[in-house]
Amino acid sequence: MKMTVIAIFILSLLFVSLLIRFAEYFGLKDIPNERSVHANVIPTSAGFAFVSAVLIGQIIFHYEHMIHFYYIYLTILIVMITGLYDDKNDVRPRIKFLFIILASVIVVSNNIYINSLGNYFGYEIHLPIYVAFIFTVFAIVGFTNAINLTDGFDGLAGGLSVIMMTIFFAIGLTHNDTLMISLSGSFIAALLAFLIFNWNPAKVFMGDSGSLTLGFVLSILAIKSLEYISPASVLFIIGYPLINIFIVIIRRLQRGRSPFSADKNHIHDFLYKTKLHVKFSVMMLLYIQLALAIIGYQTKNTDQFLSLILFVMIVYIFFSLFDQRTRYRPKRKKEKKKIKNK
Repeated sequence: MKMTVIAIFILSLLFVSLLIRFAEYFGLKDIPNERSVHANVIPTSAGFAFVSAVLIGQIIFHYEHMIHFYYIYLTILIVMITGLYDDKNDVRPRIKFLFIILASVIVVSNNIYINSLGNYFGYEIHLPIYVAFIFTVFAIVGFTNAINLTDGFDGLAGGLSVIMMTIFFAIGLTHNDTLMISLSGSFIAALLAFLIFNWNPAKVFMGDSGSLTLGFVLSILAIKSLEYISPASVLFIIGYPLINIFIVIIRRLQRGRSPFSADKNHIHDFLYKTKLHVKFSVMMLLYIQLALAIIGYQTKNTDQFLSLILFVMIVYIFFSLFDQRTRYRPKRKKEKKKIKNK
């Protein structure tokens, strides 16, 4: 495993460097818009580079393992190519979702799915097979998009993924799960190499080829970890992306907008507006994710109901704290009172 990790790290460094050099030739450039923090045109789609490093490293050093779990690596390839095509051609969200759903169905069809929501007061909540199938596909697609939504600042999506994958790597080691060990270890190595170029000020972005693939891989790792730890603990381990997507979707619906529309109502946007400092915002969010992940790992064998209540409380605190509408509410109330008085 050590040789594999070292080789993938080196390959990722090489491939990302080459992508930066030839990105303009292939039209892989991120042009700033009204939602961007960066002002310059930056190479993108580094996800293609570091995912390729993982796949090639697995073929060279763990060919039998890769053949055994061929459906995992096939679906990773499908999601990565979908993201790469979107980076270059900016396809509709519906098209991306169709391919992610296809990849999710392949995974679920190979017996990687959520069959239980946990044990509460001595009662196990089992899901019927058809419900488990649909629920798992929905969960994978949702969390894949959740990681995509965190890819707003230099180093954020990559840093969050490293933290989560480190916890899954530890769980895999504890229970000798070769898929979890190999998948998380390989991506950690590839991401660490990528982050050398992506840390603020970034020389390259991962693009959808990276963020969608990371979300998909993390979904698989989270589902696999349910064989060893409680669902409530998994919620903590993947906590920040879940909380962020929940807040973003609710806020969009409250404004009468599509949950798939783009805006600047993410938690990282709120922090940046408050501090006007990208590195500070990223580090704070990484600390938050690290704290949540540690809580999840430490509570993996504790009472699931209390863990679930704690997670719901944390979600509510974030939802209330990062409400960008707060400053307008007192004014609106006063205006309504004036209208009534008239």
